[in-house]
Amino acid sequence: MATENPPKPALADIDLSDLRFWSRPLEERARAFALLRAQSSPSFFTLPKLPFLKRSPGSWALVHHADVVEASRNPEVFSSEPSATSPADMPRWMDKYFNSMIDMDDPRHAKIRRIVSRAFSPKMLAKAEDDIARRAARIVDELIEAGGGDFVSQVAVRLPVEVICDMLGIPARQHRQVVEWTNIIVGYSDPEYVGATVEYRDGVPELGRLATLRMLGTIASAGWRLHRLAARLGKERRDAPGADLTSALVNANIDGERLTPREFATFFLLLVVAGNETTRNAIAHGLKLLTEHPEQRELLLADFDGRIAGAVEEIVRYSSPVIFMRRNLTRDHEMNGHTFRKGERVTLFYWSANRDETVFDDPDRFDITRSPNPHVGFGGPGPHFCLGANLARREITVMLREVLTRLPDITAGEPDRLESGFINGYKRLPCTFTPPSATSEAADVP
Repeated sequence: MATENPPKPALADIDLSDLRFWSRPLEERARAFALLRAQSSPSFFTLPKLPFLKRSPGSWALVHHADVVEASRNPEVFSSEPSATSPADMPRWMDKYFNSMIDMDDPRHAKIRRIVSRAFSPKMLAKAEDDIARRAARIVDELIEAGGGDFVSQVAVRLPVEVICDMLGIPARQHRQVVEWTNIIVGYSDPEYVGATVEYRDGVPELGRLATLRMLGTIASAGWRLHRLAARLGKERRDAPGADLTSALVNANIDGERLTPREFATFFLLLVVAGNETTRNAIAHGLKLLTEHPEQRELLLADFDGRIAGAVEEIVRYSSPVIFMRRNLTRDHEMNGHTFRKGERVTLFYWSANRDETVFDDPDRFDITRSPNPHVGFGGPGPHFCLGANLARREITVMLREVLTRLPDITAGEPDRLESGFINGYKRLPCTFTPPSATSEAADVP
């Protein structure tokens, strides 16, 4: 029988490199990070040696809100190069697919970001407002017609994928393939997506040579296919530019130079992945949280326009769809009494920073009226703050409005969680509701 107050984890039992840790119930994860935040110095964790990959030197875990914010604001010391997303260094033959703007520092990062940011300006988002609303309405129409099902594939993933694909000029017939490829890239540790399972022997993770090759090959294949799509679209837009983001990127002039085909392809891949991942998971987490907290759902529906902005911020804080980013020390640096050495790595755990009890009152409480709410769910402040944060907020708002107002009794079942220490995501989330027609008929009965 479950106890109301389960025992606190022991510090020695917390291994942030172990996938089994990230598969634990979210409440256990929260208690583990609370224990890490209570320590006087940061914890260090190492990654298991995998065939064909260089052994990782390990990383310091930044679990406090203040540390994550400071590291984010100081890219001269906490660099995004050579990688910001991978805890281990990938083989060089894979870098050509995935090393992009997110793995760069200024000044080149800033120059490229300025080109991309034009598509995410308030003016451009205002133009897309009606289009986003029409898409959300059509998606809910189709959910109603289907009578329920998987909320992730039928609702949460569709709006952000359609929007970012249209921004890049990707034809509708390829949207499903884009979803499959991005699932593999962000779900690189989930056996369902990469076909390789980590086995444990005496508590030590093992991944054989064949399994590692299968995993790396599957990830590289998804990257290659997105690069091939980018190359085709890029060539078309160089020959006949349009109004989409692909045209802006391939024809941009950066200090007298154009992006190389490889540079464009990596930025294209980043935008496709980042343009849907946080949003789709926030939408799915939003339905699950509002199902688990009916008083918050009632509060929201009582004044949707007045409370939805706060609800979106709280959903992103509470769920923290992106769990971490990596930074690399360019020189010795002291922060909060600890000296980090040149060449060391740190991992910015946004999930933990968003539960920091020194910043958030009762941080494990889901509260759509929380104010202030200085979460780092879109990344910490600084040059790498999420470029599409405002678009994500808009999409989450529009989708929740459409779902909750048209299907006021929609509820989420138990999710099938992504097996990942990088993305706090749902692969599937069953949903049920009373069809609007049935509700109307019942109301007509005398």
